[in-house]
Amino acid sequence: MLNIGLLGAGRIGQVHARSLMGMTTARVAAVSDAVADAAQALADKAGAKAMTTDAIIADPGIDAVVIGTPTTTHFDLIHQAAAAGKAIFCEKPVDLSTDRTRQCLATVETAGVPMMVAFNRRFDPNFAAMQRQIADGQIGAVEMITILSRDPGAPPIDYIKQSGGLFRDMMIHDFDMARFLLGEDPVELFAQGSCLTDPAIGAEGDVDTAAVTMKTASGKIVQISCSRRASYGYDQRIEVHGAKAMARADNQLESTVEIASATGFTRPPAMPFFLERYAAAYTAEMEHFVDCVTSGTPVTPNGLDGIKAQILADAADASCRDGQAKTVDLTQV
Repeated sequence: MLNIGLLGAGRIGQVHARSLMGMTTARVAAVSDAVADAAQALADKAGAKAMTTDAIIADPGIDAVVIGTPTTTHFDLIHQAAAAGKAIFCEKPVDLSTDRTRQCLATVETAGVPMMVAFNRRFDPNFAAMQRQIADGQIGAVEMITILSRDPGAPPIDYIKQSGGLFRDMMIHDFDMARFLLGEDPVELFAQGSCLTDPAIGAEGDVDTAAVTMKTASGKIVQISCSRRASYGYDQRIEVHGAKAMARADNQLESTVEIASATGFTRPPAMPFFLERYAAAYTAEMEHFVDCVTSGTPVTPNGLDGIKAQILADAADASCRDGQAKTVDLTQV
């Protein structure tokens, strides 16, 4: 039984707690949060102890930590956990600074502990099946990937202020998914962005609508479209065009029931947001982490995947700001 300390009792912390509570190979041993009442409430639900973060990291009976705290805290927590010999599961991004992320990776490597970065979409059953089918050659050589990712609404402005911007906060998932499906890394990138949904987002120097085009050394092309607004629900679609066939993963709807009448065909809306859409993915990624730590096998996605997605996000942000295409080298990380 793997004993896990949950750092952060907010929305994502509760998601991970639910995943762990459904497992027989791991358990939530302790919970910490800046808000003591929140930590206690989640600890009570999980049958765990409410402890301080320092106490959790220092406890020799706790084997691993799940870092679900604000991004600004990740750097220090990763260093502390690595020094204590804990396996680490960290929400993305590792840090808003690529240099600081490199320092985290170096510390983890020196300590010899595993660190998994939470790109949960790799574990979505549909996207995972698509990747396997691509790897098996069912569509032939990949030629073009189109990723559509649109949220039903923007987060609060206070969140926008500390998020690192759309490319680092939201599109970073799509950069990782592109790498996951391509089988090789992009070398060129061009981004455009606008503020179309909320002027307050623009006032913070961010965009809420963006498109990125990437190209690999072999010529494969990726198109990513992101928006902070979708009136029809949480929009998550991927299309991969290959030499022999095309693979497509459509939106997950609230139900599969379709009504046909004289006025036409009516389908239910898409899932409302990420908690519902990626419920299975959150469970699968935590199961993967626990299995890898227990068996001593490498975790994936790891810190290297995290920093590569971060470099692409940084390049997209720079391209959007100066209107120039960027060359990226993901071999030098």
